[in-house]
Amino acid sequence: MNDGTPAEGRTPLRVAVLQSNYLPWKGYFDIVHDVDLFVFYDDVQFTKNDWRNRNKIKTAQGTAWLTVPVGDSHSRDIDEVRIPDASWQRKHWQTLLQTYGKAPHFARYREYLESVYLGQRWESLSVLNQSLIQHIATEFLGCRTRFARSSDFGSQGAKQDRLLDLLERTGATSYLSGPAARSYIEPERFAQAGIELAWKDYAGYPEYPQRFPPFEHGVMVLDLLFQCGPDAPDFIWGWRGR
Repeated sequence: MNDGTPAEGRTPLRVAVLQSNYLPWKGYFDIVHDVDLFVFYDDVQFTKNDWRNRNKIKTAQGTAWLTVPVGDSHSRDIDEVRIPDASWQRKHWQTLLQTYGKAPHFARYREYLESVYLGQRWESLSVLNQSLIQHIATEFLGCRTRFARSSDFGSQGAKQDRLLDLLERTGATSYLSGPAARSYIEPERFAQAGIELAWKDYAGYPEYPQRFPPFEHGVMVLDLLFQCGPDAPDFIWGWRGR
């Protein structure tokens, strides 16, 4: 039985696998930053009323949802989810403009976001999410992580078997998981596969000068970017090195 130590001769490769979300919170990007390869797990079941097609902003009345309408069908994978019309795009842009237009760094990101919401028509939820996440991670937060899609690897099986097959196909020597997966992941399976298992800890994030107190951590990353601009990484991972 392998003890979880990467086999001799294997190039170290730390991998994370997460479903794509709409404008995720800062913890999502913390995981992106911590790995060499980030795989969008998009050829799996779409879950309704989840983070896949919605996220929260901070308003004077508290948190509010921004939701991309994608219909009611349950029997589809994430990468099969279509966006039936574009009316939501202008509505989301107007909401962001009204809520954050006076934030210190809104102007820094305005041109990009206008191009997202007003300059093109999004028909695929997966394509929308991946485009936003990759641009924010690399261009705004400075991540050097490589990105891939799970469908590129042709992984087989169900649940944990499928995840392990996917990781083996990527060449992963280490897997970084979100804490919620502790309820179903079997560490011994990863040890047998020679893949080191690590858990992401979301505790300890410092507060930033967020509008409309009390402070709320669980909002989309744009809230942080609009308030802190190029200093945003300090509030996601930079604070750990202080």
